[in-house]
Amino acid sequence: MTAVSDAPAASSGGLGADPLALERQVCFALAVSNRAVLAVYRPLLEPLGLTHPQYLVMLALWDHRRSTSGGIPPLSVKEIASALQLDSATLSPMLKRLEALGLLTRSRRAGDERATDVELTDAGIALRERALAIPPAVVERLGVGLAELDELHRVLTRINSAALAANSLTD
Repeated sequence: MTAVSDAPAASSGGLGADPLALERQVCFALAVSNRAVLAVYRPLLEPLGLTHPQYLVMLALWDHRRSTSGGIPPLSVKEIASALQLDSATLSPMLKRLEALGLLTRSRRAGDERATDVELTDAGIALRERALAIPPAVVERLGVGLAELDELHRVLTRINSAALAANSLTD
């Protein structure tokens, strides 16, 4: 006698499908999607002279600039690393390259030599205008509606939060 589950049948195998089947793994779907989506971004970022990780750094800096008013305080390397969920050792080479491109400056914080502040240059600020074409181009190339992408973003954010919480339990 077999038990019948209320869970929906897996599209690749129905009831009793192997839970270790590659095509059923969330990690596999995320990894493959990550590579595919980054491949969509790559040719859009090349004319800006940016890699995808560098683009994320610039997005964090543009967001900070947009969300602050008046005298814009610089972001520290630590704050950028936190926003991007990276460690400082991974972030520092990206910042160095972006500084070499003339898009940002790094300086030791007055009063706290341990902290490094990061600020956009005029060229970094101006690059935002050209980058505005990227999101709609990505949406067009993916062929998915904005509502569906918004829902995907909500689900991925929820998964990320759950994974971070689960990882903090094992640390």
